Amino acid sequence: MAISKALTILALLGCLCFCSSVLAARELSDGLLMVARHESWMVQYGRVYKDAAEKARRFEVFKANVGFIESFNAGSRKFHLGVNQFADITNEEFKATKANKGYKSGLERAPTGFRYENVSFDALPTTVDWRTKGAVTPIKNQGQCGCCWAFSAVAATEGIVKLKTGKLISLSEQELVDCDVHGTDQGCEGGLMDDAFKFIISNGGLTTESSYPYTAEDGKCSSRSKSAAIIKSYEDVPTNNEAALMAAVANQPVSVAVDGGDMTFQFYKGGVMTGSCGTDLDHGIAAIGYGQANDGTKYWLLKNSWGTTWGENGYLRMGKDISDKRGMCGLAMEPSYPTE
Repeated sequence: MAISKALTILALLGCLCFCSSVLAARELSDGLLMVARHESWMVQYGRVYKDAAEKARRFEVFKANVGFIESFNAGSRKFHLGVNQFADITNEEFKATKANKGYKSGLERAPTGFRYENVSFDALPTTVDWRTKGAVTPIKNQGQCGCCWAFSAVAATEGIVKLKTGKLISLSEQELVDCDVHGTDQGCEGGLMDDAFKFIISNGGLTTESSYPYTAEDGKCSSRSKSAAIIKSYEDVPTNNEAALMAAVANQPVSVAVDGGDMTFQFYKGGVMTGSCGTDLDHGIAAIGYGQANDGTKYWLLKNSWGTTWGENGYLRMGKDISDKRGMCGLAMEPSYPTE
């Protein structure tokens, strides 16, 4: 009997040792796979760290972010996340990056007219996508320069110019970054779309992207070729009114500001972003349409300026007509558009 008990104990110990070995082997394998995944990610995004200590720290951040993304995607939601160019920085660091912190909110806006206030809601199309009308240039990338305001204003300007002239012209954000620096707008340190529109008007227009290329940094305002596009004025959409915003977007691309600091915004990959979201406006983008997903969820179609590796090849669909009058992530708080 004693021998039998001893053999049983030995068998149990052997089983525990085996299980521990399997778990250890699995953890080692998972760890090696994560290391390989980080290395592959570094190659994809051209990331180089200053030393081994920095690389080790960034690997831990990368691993934690991947864990968050995979845990989020395991749930039942209307949108999903993905590992993108922001995967090796914490959310706190992301909120502080110039890519996400370039819109100067909270400044009082002077009253303007709103030409679409008498548009019948019933007369609006159920779906709008200005890309299909050739009024949207390809996705651009602001990089580590806090000039989202310039990209947003330029996207809206490119849209109205196309609608009025029939020509889609990629305009220069860098001209705004370098030359629109005598007021609220301060290049890579942030600005406002309304003030960008004011500059374009007083400047006699903007030149082309090819004539004044983007450098992702503040530069000296240089002489340029003749303006390629002009606008006559701009208007603000009534605050906290998604119906009014819909009327505007049905007629042209519109500049909007959002709170882009949440982790779900940081790693957004696809689907209709819904759920909780902040309203501390810090990022300028462009509303280029709206529609309804297959499951019936209404959405805004937005053009971002973080390259094609973020979101749906650079675009974002965000919940529309939500209970909060400020809109998803505050997008209905401060929209505006140029007029031609």
